[in-house]
Amino acid sequence: MIDCGASSLRRVRQLQPPAMTIHDLDTPALLIDLDRLVANLDRAASYAAEHGLNLRPHTKTHKAPRVASMQLDRGAAGLTVAKVGEAEVMARCGERGLLVAYPVWGERKWERLAAIAKRIPVTVALDSLDCAQGLQRHAASAGARIGVLVEADLGMRRCGASSDIETAQLAQSISRLAALRLEGVLFYPGHVIPALPQGRSDLDELGGRVERLLDRFRRDGLPTSVVSGGSTPSLYHSHRVPGLTEIRPGTYVFNDCTQVAMGSCAWDDCAATVLATVVSRPAADRAVIDGGSKTFTSEPLRPRGGATYGRVLDLAGAKFRRMNEEHGMIDLAGCEGPRPRIGDRLRIVPNHVCVTVNMHELAHGVRGEAVEEWWPVEARGKIQ
Repeated sequence: MIDCGASSLRRVRQLQPPAMTIHDLDTPALLIDLDRLVANLDRAASYAAEHGLNLRPHTKTHKAPRVASMQLDRGAAGLTVAKVGEAEVMARCGERGLLVAYPVWGERKWERLAAIAKRIPVTVALDSLDCAQGLQRHAASAGARIGVLVEADLGMRRCGASSDIETAQLAQSISRLAALRLEGVLFYPGHVIPALPQGRSDLDELGGRVERLLDRFRRDGLPTSVVSGGSTPSLYHSHRVPGLTEIRPGTYVFNDCTQVAMGSCAWDDCAATVLATVVSRPAADRAVIDGGSKTFTSEPLRPRGGATYGRVLDLAGAKFRRMNEEHGMIDLAGCEGPRPRIGDRLRIVPNHVCVTVNMHELAHGVRGEAVEEWWPVEARGKIQ
């Protein structure tokens, strides 16, 4: 049995009155459709098992041990985080190991990570010897051993060594550090969106680059037991990347407007919505809700753009066009039915769910209008 914060979850559940519905919630409130969440988790787990891939989901989207436990119950090989603070929260679920897919830098962070590694398996992705040497020093001092994946830039142009030679040379240097255990390579294919016109050729190009990198590693006698990649847009195409052993999707648990625009999912796969209340009707063509950039993300819709900040459900023709910190302006000019009144509630699918979840203290698990459970978003704000 994996304990993923059951005590915290029980404390929150004790506050839940019987027969609660979404109409009893104060707003803004983050709602998670439990049936859609379970379907998303099951589909990804089945896909990974069918293709012999380890699923190590990124917790950046849900930031909650409650959802991490659901992923692990479905066979996830472990969990992925970005920041050490997230690792400290997810460590309670970390019996199968944590991957920190981020170049950890700084004495305090190395110390904290080494403390976690004394209790559970920890692997870190990095792209410099500077990071590796700091991690080595603190791991050795703590009597821990930390796994390392060398990050390669295979087209994303973010982090990662920029050539096969540089990646292999860094791996050779890391292999000589006694408190670190070189396990393989990591890359992030965030630039590959298979559902878009250029996506298939981008995926093929990525596969070729992975093959060439692995050939280089094998020629140099470097380990390739872990080849970690994957994203939500490329999730169900991962088996087409030669040599890939592990995938790290995150957004797939909830999905959002961006994933729909990318062709990664359908609207019926979007499990997260924000429930907001109309607090002002200052004009016939405008409603104001009690949520703005501190409730939703202020990111525009990607990849095709679009001047909306989320999809307004059950109000055909309404557009979420503008926001300030605490105000969301809904354009009703094209509204096809009755227009909302003050006090009416709207459910909105956010553009980018990962950022939206990070702004909420609680997530409410719902089926229909019934609130069946709620859980704390315990890793929110863990940016250090």
